[in-house]
Amino acid sequence: MMRFIIEFLLIGLAVLLSPKYIPGIEVDGFVSAVIAGVLISFANATIGAILRLFTFPLNLMTLGLMSFVISVLMVLLVDYFMTSFNTSGFTAPVLLAALLAVIKIIFGIAKKFS
Repeated sequence: MMRFIIEFLLIGLAVLLSPKYIPGIEVDGFVSAVIAGVLISFANATIGAILRLFTFPLNLMTLGLMSFVISVLMVLLVDYFMTSFNTSGFTAPVLLAALLAVIKIIFGIAKKFS
């Protein structure tokens, strides 16, 4: 349980810091960033998992690129529902999804060594 809380906080911190490094992303504050991080993680875990199941053959043919596209779509979905988290264009959600993927990879590696 503690791992999930730490992961949500790390994703929230990444969402909070992303406007400094990724143009086109706006977040109102830390609480909004944590909520956006939780919603992105929740959307990836629920809706994203269902979409990955249905697009499995396409995901297999593209060597996992479809999973990344689904993650970008989940960022756009959270952007649509939250007024305190905004992305503009398509490049900003792509870069944010890439940043979140890198953080999840690093967190997964850290879990294996602990």
